[in-house]
Amino acid sequence: MLLGLSGLCQTPSRVVGQEVADEYLWLEEVAGEKQLDWVRERNQRTQDWLEQEATFQSLKADLLAILDSDARIPAVSKHGEWYYNFWRDRKNPRGLWRRTTWEEYRKDEPTWEVILDLDELAKAEGENWVWGGARFLRPANDRALISMSRGGADARVTREFDVPSRSFVEGGFELPESKGSMGWIDLDHVFVQTNFGEGSMTDSGYPRLAKRWRRGTPLESATLIYEGSSTDMSVMALHDDSPGFERDFVMRNLAFYNNEMYLLVDDQLHKIDLPNSANKRVAFEYLVVELREPWSVGGRNYPAGALLVGNFDKFMTGEREFDVVFEPSENSALAGYSFTKNFLMLNILEDVKNRLYVLPLRQDKWVRQPLVGAPQFGSVSAGAVDPDESDEYFMTSTDYLTPSTMFWGVVGEAPQPIKSTPAYFDATGMEIQQHFATSDDGTRVPYFVMIPAGMELNGANPTLLYGYGGFEISMLPRYNAAAGRAWVGEGGVYVVANIRGGGEYGPRWHQAALKQNRLRAYEDFAAVARDLFARKITSPEHLGIQGGSNGGLLVGNMVALYPEIMAAAVCQVPLLDMRRYNQLLAGASWMAEYGNPDIPEEWKFIQTFSPYHNVNADRQYPAVLFTTSTRDDRVHPGHARKMMALMESQGHEVWYYENIEGGHGGAANNEQSAFMQALAYTFLRLKLFPQSSTGSASAGN
Repeated sequence: MLLGLSGLCQTPSRVVGQEVADEYLWLEEVAGEKQLDWVRERNQRTQDWLEQEATFQSLKADLLAILDSDARIPAVSKHGEWYYNFWRDRKNPRGLWRRTTWEEYRKDEPTWEVILDLDELAKAEGENWVWGGARFLRPANDRALISMSRGGADARVTREFDVPSRSFVEGGFELPESKGSMGWIDLDHVFVQTNFGEGSMTDSGYPRLAKRWRRGTPLESATLIYEGSSTDMSVMALHDDSPGFERDFVMRNLAFYNNEMYLLVDDQLHKIDLPNSANKRVAFEYLVVELREPWSVGGRNYPAGALLVGNFDKFMTGEREFDVVFEPSENSALAGYSFTKNFLMLNILEDVKNRLYVLPLRQDKWVRQPLVGAPQFGSVSAGAVDPDESDEYFMTSTDYLTPSTMFWGVVGEAPQPIKSTPAYFDATGMEIQQHFATSDDGTRVPYFVMIPAGMELNGANPTLLYGYGGFEISMLPRYNAAAGRAWVGEGGVYVVANIRGGGEYGPRWHQAALKQNRLRAYEDFAAVARDLFARKITSPEHLGIQGGSNGGLLVGNMVALYPEIMAAAVCQVPLLDMRRYNQLLAGASWMAEYGNPDIPEEWKFIQTFSPYHNVNADRQYPAVLFTTSTRDDRVHPGHARKMMALMESQGHEVWYYENIEGGHGGAANNEQSAFMQALAYTFLRLKLFPQSSTGSASAGN
């Protein structure tokens, strides 16, 4: 066993479910020199091992070539007559904000006009700027509010930018670094929510005050619009600039899936009387409600997962009439919706396969029709080019083996393919399978497999199982060039599990694994693994798992609770210490998902899925690679640091790499992304493939 710094080789006295004298608490200090020395020592150890693998540098180079490829589809958004795109490549690692015309964009090699070079700006200002987006002032679209972060953090600075002169506005609107935001009302006014000083942020680290700020006045003089509680997640004021439907709103986010929406008229707030758990939106004359729980109103009962549409102005005067434009079934759920000028577009998941439909607006009845020309397999999404102006839309289609294709279309007509990405790995002879595993409580859990057609089912195939299982986020079949090149292209099998906690079957799928039911997500993941074994696709000796963020919590729990089902695990930007997660960075905002560990009754169930409290020295665990980022200001790097230190002290085979930059995404540019991916895939290949050029994969630990 490799020893760490002084004191790290002692196994702490730990009792599952009780308070622990946490001798690794010191690792929560993010940027202390002692802590960073600890990080650098383990980083170097991991690099020394993995970078000596003969294929590491070529793999990293290939992954970087994919990320830097000019053949990627440049996604655009239309503002006025221009189509804007943000682009990073080998020559521009921080990126270019640029624009082109529609005529140019349709060409194979469009001519772009650069508006802002982030590499030049970063060099001039001595900052590691990472692009955060731009908000245009309509209808002129000649001003934008540009957000940037240092090193990829969630906290951002926002500055006013003059588009025609390609320069920041001297003396214009500017927000210092904060997890806040700013949005246009008109040329001389913005809504702003930021750190206004002591007591102005929530316990989750987000703004609790929304204000209106007038040009030419100090930020401190901005007019208070709404004040939330410190226990809220966040507060935001926003302006809807849809022509003919201009309105102001305030959103109070009490927690995930728990929010209040207000109409702001002459500085008076009028609550929109909808369930807190519902997703709410006002578009044109419509009030759109996506239910997460059943709702009885106006003499009618509406089921969870339904999408309702009513008239907004009539609702605000007391009418409670809604039309049901979508109602879920046992195998279907709403994946999303959007508007064009004259249509509502629905994206529906049927057993984790997208189906697109359109419904004409302003008719006596809502009539659903399939979107003409939409693909019938894989992941398909569509959105309006400019919902205020036309029924044009962009649509993208992809699956695990098929690179993305972008289509341009007009509702009612066959769409035209206009852009596509090349294949980044050889998928010849590969096939996509969908299977269903049976979880402990009898629930059928879908999962997808990328596998060579006719592969011998001998239980010895190196297999990587990926999952997430949280926050109602669905894992859809999308082209994964990195996994294809680094895993499938090398003869591995790639599997994605659609476990509970996600949104594959709507709110019910998510709610089935909340709080005291969290273990169901991990039972589902284990059921998928066992189904792979039963089909002889692989076996525990050849199975690896991977996940990040909430998926990192998944991986941590699979290691702690089901170590016998895998040989290796990659745990990325994870939550792991669930006793303290709500006290670290944005953790308090996730208590609706996991529960509050400060309440003894809730800690009783939270402890059962706190990996940091459930590993011990007397049990055998698979080899684990923990990765995180010092600049992650969403999930604290202390989670990964402390878990690494604990398991290291217990004598388990654990490896660690912490990117000093990168934010919650783990990397600040393509070079860093390629390096982090190469680390993970090299680790998995050394552990799961039968042979490697470096010999013993566990050498040194």
